[in-house]
Formats: sequence, C-alpha cells, structure tokens
Amino acid sequence: MGTAVYIPIIDIADGDQARVAKALVDAAVDYGFVYIKNTGRDISLTQVEQAFDISRTLFQSSLEDKQRCKIEKNNEGWSGMHTETLDPKTQRVGDFKEGFNFGAFADGKATQPIPKSVEPYEADLAAFRKSCQDLCCKLMLLFGIGLEVNPPEFFTKAHSPDKASGSILRFLYYPPPSATPSAQEEDVRAGAHSDYGSVTLLFRLKGQAGLEILTPTNSWVSVPVCPPGTENDPSPPILVNIGDLLSYWTNGLLRSTVHRVSFSSTRLADGESTTDPRYSIVFFCHPAHDTPLTAVPSERVRNFRSDLATANVGNPYAERKVLTAKEHLNMRLQATYLQLYANGEDGQKE
Repeated sequence: MGTAVYIPIIDIADGDQARVAKALVDAAVDYGFVYIKNTGRDISLTQVEQAFDISRTLFQSSLEDKQRCKIEKNNEGWSGMHTETLDPKTQRVGDFKEGFNFGAFADGKATQPIPKSVEPYEADLAAFRKSCQDLCCKLMLLFGIGLEVNPPEFFTKAHSPDKASGSILRFLYYPPPSATPSAQEEDVRAGAHSDYGSVTLLFRLKGQAGLEILTPTNSWVSVPVCPPGTENDPSPPILVNIGDLLSYWTNGLLRSTVHRVSFSSTRLADGESTTDPRYSIVFFCHPAHDTPLTAVPSERVRNFRSDLATANVGNPYAERKVLTAKEHLNMRLQATYLQLYANGEDGQKE
C-alpha cells in the first residue's frame, strides 16, 4: 500500500448545523479537501450510477459525433486527448484524458450540442446537474455559517442557479495505460493544478485510483476513493475541494490545494489500481458571472493575512484586486486551453 493522505469525513445530514459548519470550515482551512458521506439524501445512489452509465455511453460515441460538439470558449463541449494542459509549465504533452463539459440546461434540455448517443438522457443529466448545484448551495450556506458571515446566505445568494455562471458538469475518461503507449515516465493523466471556482464535487468509482494531492512538504500522496470507515457505505463519499476563486475571495483562509491524476502505481491505497480505464464525474461550482469578488463580510476572513501570490502553485494572483467571477474564470481558462486561445482572442464565447 502506498501513502494515503488524511482528509476529514463529514456527514452534512447531521442535525447539528453549527457543528457541521465548523467541521467543514476547519477541513477547508487545514486541507482544502473534505469527504462528504454520500448517504443518498442529497444525491441518490441511482443518480450517481446512472450518470456513470451515461458517461460510458458518451465516450463510446463515434469520434465524428464527439467532434461535432468540440469545446468552445464558453467552456462547454468535448475535449479530446491532450486538448487540455493543466500544468503547462511542466507538461511535455497535454493531459491523457477526454472530457465533456455540460453547461446549463433549460426545461430539461441541453443548451449546447451534445452527442446523439446521450440525447435520450437529457432530462436525467439536467436532474443530476441540479442535484449537484443544490448540494453546492447547501455547502455554501454552511461555509457562511462556519465563517460567521453576515448574512450567512452571502455565498449562497452569489451562487444563484437562476443566473448565468461558469458552473460546469464534467464527465472525464482516462484510457488505461495499455492504450496510451506513447506516455513517458514523467507524464501524468491530468497535470498538477488547483481548481478555478468556488467548490468542486468529485464522484469516483471504487477501485479506480490515480488522484493525488500535493502536501505542504511538497510530496504527492494518494487520495483513496473509499477512505477508512466508508468501505461499506452504499456509495463512495463525494470528495469536495476548495477552488482558487473561493480561496481568493476569503483572502487565502480557505485552502485551494494542488492535485493531479497520476499513472503511477507506487502510491495507491489498498484495493485500488491504475491499470483499468478511469471514469470520474466532476461538478465545478462558480458564482454568477457578474458577482464582484469583494471583501467577504466576515471578521475571521477580514482578519486573516496570507500571501495570495504564493498560496499555491496554480494561483496566479500577484496582488489583491477586485475581479468579477467571469473575469477570474476567463483568466484561468486561457492558461489551460492553449490551442483554443492560440489566436489571441480574449473572453468566452457567449
């Protein structure tokens, strides 16, 4: 067994809201990651299983069908192998993965081109995305309570599902190493990075390893799909991490931790392997585009001092300045999708 990192496990269904909020904030401050027990109350096991089934169907679609939906500057659509480069400073080639980003749905229908193979499941995708959004809003309220923000709904209001935002439901597929013979020893499946938004929900399948986080001692350690105490739960816990935007918004108090997906088999938890295909589902939660990232009305946040310029490897801020959520996202996307922005255009395609 390799080295696995300790990350707190929280049951947000616990009736003591203040205690849960404190535990959530403590985990975000100390680790930047937290496991949320998935008891089916917020997102059912059936929903998660169905989402993974749809993901498999999508990535098995013909290349022609996927290319018809290729990713645009609005961050929606399909990205093929090596399209995304999450760590451009050190990666020899782009990430060894495919991805599909779903933006907003309207009346159960996608507002973007999607592969024909998943068109019958639009309503299911819309419902799953809404469940993810609702869970994130619940987490944002808990952060407001735990940080003693006045009012505690400050973050929740900024993440209104009724306003345009950069929130994305993302399906990911990592081919098995046997299918990527061009990979070299120094290559990774997904480059080292920190996420861009407020919070990220990560759904994984039992036994499928690869996720690692960078510790304060600058070493990579694995993040088990099922940490001790959750092995017999009906579904693996949802892994939640803080994004750069929320870290920036809280003056660096909430930690945005660098992570990657590795080919390596030397740091794995018991019962996990990197030899098989890897599927994961991610929900990236962002505030409404027009949200100004002004000071959070919290004494704890206001009194916290940190050097945001060196908060983590992927945090690009040299000085504190007010951005909108959309400006923040655009800045990060341009650094990630090098080919997409090679023509020098700024902003996102509406």
